[in-house]
Amino acid sequence: MFTKMKIFFLILLLGFMASKSQDIIKLNSPDKTRGLPVMKALSERASVREFDTTSLSIQDISDLLWAANGVNRHDEGKRTAPSAINAQDIDIYVFLKDAVYLYNAEEHSLIKKVNGDYCSLISAKQVEYSNAPLFILLVSDNSKFKYGDDTQKLVWGAIDAGLVAENICVFCASVGFSSRPRASMEQDKIIELLKLSNSQKLMLNVIVSYKK
Repeated sequence: MFTKMKIFFLILLLGFMASKSQDIIKLNSPDKTRGLPVMKALSERASVREFDTTSLSIQDISDLLWAANGVNRHDEGKRTAPSAINAQDIDIYVFLKDAVYLYNAEEHSLIKKVNGDYCSLISAKQVEYSNAPLFILLVSDNSKFKYGDDTQKLVWGAIDAGLVAENICVFCASVGFSSRPRASMEQDKIIELLKLSNSQKLMLNVIVSYKK
């Protein structure tokens, strides 16, 4: 009987571990050799209105997120995008057709937060965008700022989100993707969906797809 109980609990443990591993996607190492030179990429950057519906490959998502705000100096833990007083306050949520994920820059991985397609919450009233394959939501966690009043923290967060959004857009221009940074979204519903705290402020979102 004791042996059967041990086997039962072992099966439960293995099932739990398998479930947890499915909730984390380890991304590929970023390909740092791809894309146009910076000046050419800047000349190509544009906010488009039409998006392809094809899902991005795991390599493309890996490169996109690393370019957005990945760790580029591991000895210091610093990122591809600067941030005010190095607070690293920007959290990146990735809305795909199967689920919503949180980007873990230190591990270069995606952590599943919610199952399901919630892209319509990002597209909001602009329903023509809802079929795009990937939306990046930029959230500033004001609690990561060590000083400053609420107004100052909001300004810093907005600046930091803008810097990350520009990284995304320049990367997209460099590799021939389409992108569009936006402020519109269903803020209250997204906050509820992701169970965000009062210190986490929705700043911007960026639509990304292959060229249509």
